[in-house]
Amino acid sequence: MVFPSWFQQAIQRRLDHVAAQLERDPELNMYRKEESRANQAMVDCSGNMPHPVFLEWEDKAHLTRAMENERMYLQGMRDGAQLVMALLTDPLPADESLSTSKKSASCKSEG
Repeated sequence: MVFPSWFQQAIQRRLDHVAAQLERDPELNMYRKEESRANQAMVDCSGNMPHPVFLEWEDKAHLTRAMENERMYLQGMRDGAQLVMALLTDPLPADESLSTSKKSASCKSEG
């Protein structure tokens, strides 16, 4: 199924908006700072990278990415559910009814 370009653009704008919100999320920022500190500790080991330091950084990096992905997924599910509910309660007019309403509107304006 191919979606119209306007729909794809709307979805992309929504994704960009949610990603921007996640970038400013205070809780995720706390995890990003912890990850950054762990990364800096790993870099400061001047070439001899201790295994436990690397593992700590890796754990924090994976946790941060997992939390970001989970929130993006959940927001996508919420947005999808809202879209479905909106379409079920107020469906888009079929092509025939749309063209009929346009014809009747143009007849009224001419008359």
